[in-house]
Amino acid sequence: MPQQAHGGNLAWAAALAGCSPDAIVDFSASISPLGPPNSVIAAIVSQLGNLRNYPDPEYGELRLALSHFHQIPTEWILPGNGSAELLTLVGRELGQLAATVLLTPAFGDYYRTLAANNAKVLEFPVDLGIGQGNISLLPDFGLETSDFGLLLNNPHNPTGKLFSRESVLPYLEKFALVVIDEAFMDFLPPEAEQSLIGLVQEYENLVILRSLTKFYSLPGLRLGYAIAHPDRLAKWKLWRDPWPVNTLAAAAAIAALQDTEFQYLTWKWLPEARNQLFQGVASIPGLTPLEGTVNYLLVESQQSTSQLQQQLLQQHQILIRDCLSFKELGDRFFRIAVRTQSDNQRLLTALIRRSQESGVRSQEYG
Repeated sequence: MPQQAHGGNLAWAAALAGCSPDAIVDFSASISPLGPPNSVIAAIVSQLGNLRNYPDPEYGELRLALSHFHQIPTEWILPGNGSAELLTLVGRELGQLAATVLLTPAFGDYYRTLAANNAKVLEFPVDLGIGQGNISLLPDFGLETSDFGLLLNNPHNPTGKLFSRESVLPYLEKFALVVIDEAFMDFLPPEAEQSLIGLVQEYENLVILRSLTKFYSLPGLRLGYAIAHPDRLAKWKLWRDPWPVNTLAAAAAIAALQDTEFQYLTWKWLPEARNQLFQGVASIPGLTPLEGTVNYLLVESQQSTSQLQQQLLQQHQILIRDCLSFKELGDRFFRIAVRTQSDNQRLLTALIRRSQESGVRSQEYG
């Protein structure tokens, strides 16, 4: 079974580890370990009887819930079948421009949608700044960008860097279209996030993409949404299939948005859990984690990470995300999600054992 570039391929991992998918501790997909919230499960169960009916094609209740959550009029919101569907629509827009600027390493789905629409891609590297701070500035692209698009994720994946709102603002005046993928922004409490949702009504060329699946542990339901000018969203609706969001996903989203207790629990849990994992990894010889702001860490390794991934699977039933699909990172980086304290400690124990065994082998052959 071939491994997919995206994390969370438990069927592949289980086949390699020789166990059931349920036995795998998955650090490869950056999904919160705290959910799904009980409120969301209850909402899903309550809608089972409605599966005999088609969803509301306008998703009125869902858009109203998102409108209240973000203080944005409903006509500026378009629910979608995960961020992947919305990226497909974005790609069609970007393919009509002279070029699209990407910060690299970049999420593989960006390349998929841009290639599918024959978009010209200009790549600019992110300063990894191993061991430096979290808040980052965008680089000066040094281009005439009036007919260009900018596709940016903030916080950045896979580095976890958070770009300040102020550093993004100038590009709204310079680019024909600015698409900001904020799939992980909700892991930051309101006082810390750097979202540009509040500016969408001021800039017709600004599109914000959001996901509800990572923060609320719902990747199997596939749910995201776009916030953009109503004229743009109306055009997108003409491009796509009807009923992209199923009844259960819509109900789950409404319940999740209203679950403030779960939101505050997550914001309280994450900093301490991330610091525990960061400090633990940093203490292991040969591993250097990059400081991040959300629920994953990018780690530089002096050893092959594809070999490490196989060893962790076969000997510990732990799955980490190799970075082979990020051509700028290759076989010397891996990414790990922040999980529960016990899971994090299980990973750290396994990494320490691998480091010790690697040191012994180095002495034997030195």
